[in-house]
Amino acid sequence: MIGVGQIPVTKGLDQPIREMAATAIKAAMNDVEAPADSTAVQAVYTGNMLSGMLSHQQHLGALVADAAGLRGVEAATAEAACGSGAAAMRWGYMAIASGAYDVVVVCGVEKMTHTDRYETTRALATASDWPNEGAHGHSFVSLNAVIMQEYLQHYWVNRSLFAAFAINAHRNALTNPNALLHKAVTIESYEDSPTVQNPIRLHDASPICDGAAALVLSSAGVAQSTRRPRVRVAASASATDSVGIADRRNLLTLEGAAASSHKAYQQAGVGPEDIDLFELHDAFTIMAVLSLEAAGFAEPGKGLWLGADGEIGLTGKVPVSTMGGLKARGHPVGGTGVYQLVEAYLQITGQAGPNQVPNARVAMTQNVGGTGATVLTHILERMD
Repeated sequence: MIGVGQIPVTKGLDQPIREMAATAIKAAMNDVEAPADSTAVQAVYTGNMLSGMLSHQQHLGALVADAAGLRGVEAATAEAACGSGAAAMRWGYMAIASGAYDVVVVCGVEKMTHTDRYETTRALATASDWPNEGAHGHSFVSLNAVIMQEYLQHYWVNRSLFAAFAINAHRNALTNPNALLHKAVTIESYEDSPTVQNPIRLHDASPICDGAAALVLSSAGVAQSTRRPRVRVAASASATDSVGIADRRNLLTLEGAAASSHKAYQQAGVGPEDIDLFELHDAFTIMAVLSLEAAGFAEPGKGLWLGADGEIGLTGKVPVSTMGGLKARGHPVGGTGVYQLVEAYLQITGQAGPNQVPNARVAMTQNVGGTGATVLTHILERMD
């Protein structure tokens, strides 16, 4: 990774989706400190889930490339539900690793707040097992409520323990100028927040929003011509589980996340103990807990206590949601995976400002599609 860009996550953005993506891409390209002729972009991969349904616009790949001034390059759109951004990243990674290209741009973008909430919620539910879940009125709120309720009953824990994940995310978002929510959450405000669907409170769920982020990937040879710290993509891994939660072997084990994490650790030659920060997919607090367990940072049933014991903060054992995460930075679904990677890059290059994790050199991001059906894990490593 040799350059990154992002636009602030917001609501009601009066800008076409192609221009949102182009703004982020141009920022990422301007961030690259290298001779222009050595960083000529050869491909653009855009992660997006909902533009066809909510903006009546498919074929984003070519539209985004053209809007960014890159007409003529290879361009395509990656769709993997809420994991679309990281899916685009994986395409970019493979394009470079295969030797096909030396410089590619990866973008993630979503525009979700220009339609009414019912339409957006229904569109999001198409990432569920539609005949068995979405068509029967299930949303991702209700599906995650089922999982959270099972966790509470199986491990006999109090749902208020989940507050630590919301509190941490909102605290970190306060000093992230690109975050949507700049409002602190306390245990009292968490307890007072309305129940959306039992046992999920409002502060357990990420907000619907708009956003775009982008990054530039290059071969090692091109990266040597830059004046930026060298950041290597040490691992890129993807795995799946059943889309419908009724088909899971164990409702409390994210098998896709476990498999994706294991593959990434093997590729990078590291383990959980070597990760300095983990940008996990906290679309719901229950997903944050299960992701920590699946990725090996805690045993089953113990992930909740990493939050309760204060180990997920910027100076904790496993810093998560360091810029606010999906919970408070916001979750523009197709853009989320790229925002995570941009934030991880800023952390390990020492550019995270007041959100900086001390001495961060190895970062892991995990982007989840659906309730764990598609999971993409990337590990970034600072080389100098």
